[in-house]
Amino acid sequence: MKISATIITYNEERNIARALESLRCADEVLVVDSGSSDRTLEIAEKLGAKVVDSPWPGYAKQKNLAAERAQNDWILSIDADESLSEALEAEIWHLKKNGPEYDAYTMPRLARYLGRWINHSGWYPDRKVRLYNRNKAQWVGDYVHESVKVTGRIGHLEGNLLHFTCESLSEHLKTMDRYTTLAAEQLLASKQNVTWGRLIFEPPWTFFRTYFLKLGFLDGVEGLAIANMAALYNFVKYAKARFMAPHR
Repeated sequence: MKISATIITYNEERNIARALESLRCADEVLVVDSGSSDRTLEIAEKLGAKVVDSPWPGYAKQKNLAAERAQNDWILSIDADESLSEALEAEIWHLKKNGPEYDAYTMPRLARYLGRWINHSGWYPDRKVRLYNRNKAQWVGDYVHESVKVTGRIGHLEGNLLHFTCESLSEHLKTMDRYTTLAAEQLLASKQNVTWGRLIFEPPWTFFRTYFLKLGFLDGVEGLAIANMAALYNFVKYAKARFMAPHR
């Protein structure tokens, strides 16, 4: 079982070294970059990654392109702000030694937000398929929240994929602005009707569900921030969709 690790990048000099240094279990590391102007490519090449330049076509298409350019059928796809925990790396070494029993594997993702590991708030275990045979799976999703669609059998790993998210609320707001635009475009493309009811009631319901039902209060003040940001995300997404609509 030979594995190609793939990462898509754009101005990720803050994160890329940590991600690459966690990929010791990979037989090849491929970075597909879409025009970084910082030190991302310099760092990636210094750490032994193969670098490919590709204009930005969207998240799913870029990740599929990375898988197509890889030398091996088994793909380990992580984002630049993620890294393998030691436990997850050990599991993947075990798979390489003994051979895979499934066509793809999920792994739990543990997020670090504002300096704290988040164990509730709907953020954990947040299982994602990130290790897969490219002949049995591919990335789907035209706008945001891309995911791997698998046509074969799916197994589950237990080691955490570590996700280093926002270090400040300002960074979170900046990221939210980009993603709510993509989410609004997705709503319009799917011809969903954004009613006043969704604008008024979904944000407070999102806060209640995140903070209370998903135990966000156990994540301290960071959990409170997550619940408020989730509510704001829904409001801004729907508001943008209404303003983008040709006939309001």
